[in-house]
Amino acid sequence: MSKGVRIKLNRAAVRALMKSPEMREILAEQAQAIAGRCGDGYETRVGTAETRAIATVYPADAAARRDNHKNNTLERALR
Repeated sequence: MSKGVRIKLNRAAVRALMKSPEMREILAEQAQAIAGRCGDGYETRVGTAETRAIATVYPADAAARRDNHKNNTLERALR
């Protein structure tokens, strides 16, 4: 490998990419897939934090909270 190769990131462009609508769409798709593997009662939320887009999957009702507590459903859905 060449010793003279250097990569310099355009920080402003990376920051814009991390907050972009396209990134939010990708995260929404992934979050929906995870919620689908969890079953009924799990919902998603997609938003933009200070530095990047974020997606959350959470148990939306008491039955889903019990299921997650007993079976670690969210953690298992990530495998």
